[in-house]
Amino acid sequence: MPNLLKVLPILFLILLLSCIESDNANNEIRVGSKKFTESVLLGEIISELAASQGAEVKYRKELGGTRVLWNGLLSGEIDIYPEYTGTITEEIFSGQNITNQAELQEELSKHDVAMSETLGFNNTYALGMKRDNADKLGIETISNLRNHPELKFGFTNEFMNRGDGWPSLQKAYGLRQQNVTGLDHDLAYRGLESGHIDVIDLYSTDAEISYYDIKVLKDDQKHFKDYYAVLLYRKDLQNKTPGALDAILELQGKISKQKMVEMNASSKIEGLSDSVIASNFLKETRLANTTPVNETFLSRLYQNTLQHLFLVVISLSAAIIVSIPLGILAFKNQKVGHLVLGIVGVIQTLPSLALLVFMIPFFGIGAVPAIVALFLYSLLPIVRNTYSGLKDIPTDIRESAEALGLDDFARLRLIEIPLASRSILSGIKTSAVINVGTATLGALIGAGGYGQPILTGIRLDNIGLILEGAIPAAVLALLVQGLFDLSERVFVPRGLRLEEETH
Repeated sequence: MPNLLKVLPILFLILLLSCIESDNANNEIRVGSKKFTESVLLGEIISELAASQGAEVKYRKELGGTRVLWNGLLSGEIDIYPEYTGTITEEIFSGQNITNQAELQEELSKHDVAMSETLGFNNTYALGMKRDNADKLGIETISNLRNHPELKFGFTNEFMNRGDGWPSLQKAYGLRQQNVTGLDHDLAYRGLESGHIDVIDLYSTDAEISYYDIKVLKDDQKHFKDYYAVLLYRKDLQNKTPGALDAILELQGKISKQKMVEMNASSKIEGLSDSVIASNFLKETRLANTTPVNETFLSRLYQNTLQHLFLVVISLSAAIIVSIPLGILAFKNQKVGHLVLGIVGVIQTLPSLALLVFMIPFFGIGAVPAIVALFLYSLLPIVRNTYSGLKDIPTDIRESAEALGLDDFARLRLIEIPLASRSILSGIKTSAVINVGTATLGALIGAGGYGQPILTGIRLDNIGLILEGAIPAAVLALLVQGLFDLSERVFVPRGLRLEEETH
């Protein structure tokens, strides 16, 4: 049997063994946060408080957005995360006309979710401009923007679509701007500073407001609601780790707006680690005495490499196991082949981030949905190259095999697969390289890997952290490509390699 077929059962075994994870759900608090600095810091404070009570904590930070976290909370992938009252009413329960705290608590209760009292500060939305530009144009309020339709707006992607975001803001103020772009919140400040954007949406506790000398435009129509910081948590957390939850809820009313601005500045401007900032806050407020975690570059690189390899190896192994038989089926049955190639081709056209988010309702957050998405992206090159490799075998070779009296399976095993092995291996190599790069997006749904330092680097405007994820990912892609080039000595028959060398 050809080496390429022999290795499939081994890959299948690796896939099964690697997907077995110990279930520590009964002893673990899973904390989540969004990917902007304030949410990350609050998540770190929650995590350190829980750990101070002896709880085992798994912190999934810098997740992609409100819906990712909310769905993770409902599915049990997350136990608790920081949120804002305005986001709950305008995004999670959009269109339900919730007008007071009692109605909000009642709606949350239907989902077995509880909400803390406010942590002590209101981080509402606002619009801002560079002060010198606003003063030059005489802009003081959001209403003044009506007189300047030429201005370029840059809003966070979530703000572009949410209930109290750009569509309703535009309608409420009669704004006529057409040059409106969606982008990452942290990148918006850089766009404003460089002059590529004139107006951005702000979080009122952003440290960058003062740092970049941004003028906050008065919300003269009172469009934006209150966004009091709260904690959303699963009701069963009370029974799971009551001591830890009680300690966490001590945060209620303990964080002033000024203190939150200071902590944001410590992270974004002074460059202190999230763990140090959280530990300092807990000591100042006497809520806990914790020791900051000191992660080194090598420890982070080691952890990120393990996570990234896990995503790539499992998804690629599964794709090989499925794709080669699909390619063979497509070759043997032309009608089925058109359907198979069409389906995997359509999958390949789906935006990778959309596919990752689409997996969350089915598989939760973390490694599993990322692996499934990467598996789907890996199908097309392998299926197509398997099909093409078999189809390109000269007719006279097939006829000779039939003349020898070989049945279909014997011809496939002894003749066709070996002759198509170079093409099949090329498809696997293409999938592997694509997989390594695409896996960086898995960090947005809590899968970790090299995407984690990239996200943190973007958040903190730290080129070093971005390179900490980007360079290893590029190196890994090159190593994978080189490994598959060498593997031709094992999987490609010697005769085909000699033929290639003579050409």
